Amino acid sequence: MSRQQQFALMGRYNRDMNQRLFAAASKLEDSQLRSNMGAFFQSILGTLNHLYVADVMWLKRFAVGPFTGAASLDSVAAIAKPTAINQMIYSDLDTFLPARKSLDITVCNWTEALQEVDLDRPFTYKNSKDADFCKPFGLVLQHFFNHQTHHRGQLTTLLSQQGVDVGVTDLLLWIDELAPEPLP
Repeated sequence: MSRQQQFALMGRYNRDMNQRLFAAASKLEDSQLRSNMGAFFQSILGTLNHLYVADVMWLKRFAVGPFTGAASLDSVAAIAKPTAINQMIYSDLDTFLPARKSLDITVCNWTEALQEVDLDRPFTYKNSKDADFCKPFGLVLQHFFNHQTHHRGQLTTLLSQQGVDVGVTDLLLWIDELAPEPLP
């Protein structure tokens, strides 16, 4: 499996896990979604918003990079640039879910369009504090997906504390089964 195929897999995993989290969160009362549970972004809703904000920030950076399929990110240009990593863009799941679904479809389409050569390109960007960086794009993309996994892990814990089971979250379930090779 190429690195591009691995990132496409991560895009699908990301999409499906976000849908699971929203389905799980929809079982809670509004007060449970907003309750400060001591997490980095306080609440379940705060953490869901942080994931969306960070994804938009990174995708806006990726959209101007010299990558195959960058046109797949054109829809991200229409999204207002977040002002802070803890910004609460959405205050309820009903309006939030369509935006999350749309963003996840965009990520899937974009990672499917990437080419292996893109992953070795230098990627120059400014972070949220306007500091300049230049890093290998493939490693930055790895960070993008790792960041999502990190905070989704927090969300599964927060949901569990509220009595909601998200189910199995292992990436392993998204990896296709292979026929075993015969022994010599």
